[in-house]
Amino acid sequence: MNRIFFSLVLFLVITLQAVAQPSEVLLTIEHHEVTKDEFEYIYNKNNNNLYSDADRKTPKEYLDLFINFKLKVTEAENLGMDTSQAFINELAGYRKEIAAPYLTDIEFNEHQVEELYRRMKLEVDASHILLRVDENASAKEEQQVLDKITDIRNQIIAGKPFEDAAVEYSEDPSAQTNKGHLNYFSAFTMVAPFEDAAFNTPVGEVSDPVRTDFGYHLIKVLDTRPNKGELQVAHIMKNVARNATPEEKAKAKTAIDSIYHLLLDGADFAEMAKNESQDRRSAVRGGEMPWFSAGRIVKEFSDPAFALKNDGDISKPVETPFGYHIIKRLSARPVPPFEEARASIESQIKKDATRLASGKKVFVEKLKKEYNFTENETAKAKLAELNIAGNSSLPEDTFFTIDNKSYGADELSAFVARKNIKVGSYRSVYNDWVSDEITNLEDSKLEEKYPEFRYLMNEYHDGILLFNISQDKIWNYAAQDTAGLEEFYQKDKDKHLWGDRFKGHIITCKDVSVREEAENLFGAGMNAEEVLAHINANGEELITIETGAWEEAQNPIVDYYVWNGKDPEDFDSATTFVRGDKIEPEPKTLDEARGLFISDYQDHLEEQWIKELRRKYKVKVDKKLLNSIEGV
Repeated sequence: MNRIFFSLVLFLVITLQAVAQPSEVLLTIEHHEVTKDEFEYIYNKNNNNLYSDADRKTPKEYLDLFINFKLKVTEAENLGMDTSQAFINELAGYRKEIAAPYLTDIEFNEHQVEELYRRMKLEVDASHILLRVDENASAKEEQQVLDKITDIRNQIIAGKPFEDAAVEYSEDPSAQTNKGHLNYFSAFTMVAPFEDAAFNTPVGEVSDPVRTDFGYHLIKVLDTRPNKGELQVAHIMKNVARNATPEEKAKAKTAIDSIYHLLLDGADFAEMAKNESQDRRSAVRGGEMPWFSAGRIVKEFSDPAFALKNDGDISKPVETPFGYHIIKRLSARPVPPFEEARASIESQIKKDATRLASGKKVFVEKLKKEYNFTENETAKAKLAELNIAGNSSLPEDTFFTIDNKSYGADELSAFVARKNIKVGSYRSVYNDWVSDEITNLEDSKLEEKYPEFRYLMNEYHDGILLFNISQDKIWNYAAQDTAGLEEFYQKDKDKHLWGDRFKGHIITCKDVSVREEAENLFGAGMNAEEVLAHINANGEELITIETGAWEEAQNPIVDYYVWNGKDPEDFDSATTFVRGDKIEPEPKTLDEARGLFISDYQDHLEEQWIKELRRKYKVKVDKKLLNSIEGV
């Protein structure tokens, strides 16, 4: 799921070249300070790209919400949630991903940008065959793979169906089920050599062998079409493991179906996502996912997502390789004009793994100048005679200095151990060692050098803590506190009412004579169970009776008889009738509206919690500084 929910966060990164200037403190909670610059960054980010202008808030209005947010984070920190190993590992994972674009420097030209924009406006439907090449393969072994895939191509050109060849030869495991078919994709979806071949091969033809880090590919282009653009959706997910039993899968399906019916009954999608979704990265945002194009997410998810016609539309539960989802369309946007897309294209080029090696070299050379790199050529030369496998003693020399820090034998030994290098001379790993140390130094300074990076890391830090403490204090507690929920329901049961309903029975008879008998029995005072038992006494099902209460538009037969609806499909009024009465609005029971009342109870608990936190922690705001912030 990383491809779906995580890697796209890199789009948020905007590299700032200026070192942050000191900023005045706007807000203090206990001993935690928030600067004016940080608040403005978050305020502007969250007041742009809103679904409605009515959702926009003034800085003063937004500060009140921001204080509530920060109070929860402060409480989580005081409870030690930021010291757990799970939290530390999760935050470190996010940091590694968002730091990557800051730790390389890739050159590109205008032609590349224009060509990639041309590709962004298209989607290619293609199939492929992959023959893997071991990363340690010799030149002879690589040539053997190239010869084999060339022979496969010749077979296809001679008439062998590409799909059959994919099943027979491809070493992509999915080929056994999809016959090599990859579905539609656009620019930046595949590795660069693969993408180049796909976009330069005519429809219906097969490419020459293409070398990537995975091995050699043959690509057959099936179709091209204009890019559909991007969607932003929210989703609610129930996980299904790949090795799940039928019972586990059925349980997840039942759970997602139940959530879907609660949504149809008016439950708030964002609240249901927070409480029920097992995709925890998006759950904290009400299920909201990053923008994606059709090719950046699995077909089983993208097809139903792009089938939603209007913002706010909700899909029926859909199944993907990861489980079951309900998808809500939030917004859609076409491919942007070239000038708007330029910055994103340039950023994507910088993150292209195939350009990473050359970009890394340029990046390291720049950092050497910035951090006053010097090296001891004499000591460096000695390393050529010392082998790692022989446990050679390293000279007690300084090999190089970076930013006035010396690096010698201890640091080199630590690098070799960290990278698990077992063979070769120490000189053979020297350049990689230098690159690693200088990159680590730059990595340690990212928060200091780039305000945008620092703010983004703070967002992840606070967001994870907010999710964890909200789960403990509100979401899980509300669902498990049955006594408290019952008490809350009794005080506010009139909040969720049924509309006008018909309460009674839908009776379906085998023929007109059975209907007449049923009418007579009802007229004689028998109830539904007695009528059913009497008519079906001989074991033959002559009559069925459905008992319930229905609002308008919930049952076509009830609509026909009670609300003058149109004739239902496959319906015979001579053999089907209803008995019962219309009833006025009445409160839903707790079981009937459990999801809605749990959501309301969570809101109640949160309101009480905020009051408690505001009493517990001292909050200080520089109102003069706040008034100097311009609203969006």
